[in-house]
Amino acid sequence: MNSTLETPKTAASPDIDRLITALSHRTRWKMLKELCAGEPRTIDEMAKASGCTYDNASKHLATLRWAGLIVRGRGRLYQMAKEYLPTPGQPVVDFGHCLLRLDAA
Repeated sequence: MNSTLETPKTAASPDIDRLITALSHRTRWKMLKELCAGEPRTIDEMAKASGCTYDNASKHLATLRWAGLIVRGRGRLYQMAKEYLPTPGQPVVDFGHCLLRLDAA
């Protein structure tokens, strides 16, 4: 078996249908890129970072939460689910089903 093709699995994979839905919009990729730094962000910060309105950002964040990719923290702060946080400085998220390269988002 070729070990270079194997990816260590450290977290449970999200539901594949929800994952596909969550990753099907470029704005959500931008939001995940912003959140993969590990710092919690407000809806307003996410709207500015992804170039959309507050209302649209709220809807996109709700989709990411529904898929289990992000969590809502204290107050109105959102952050990447800890099991999917990438290694610092490496914006590659392992969802089990796929690896997501956020440096291109």
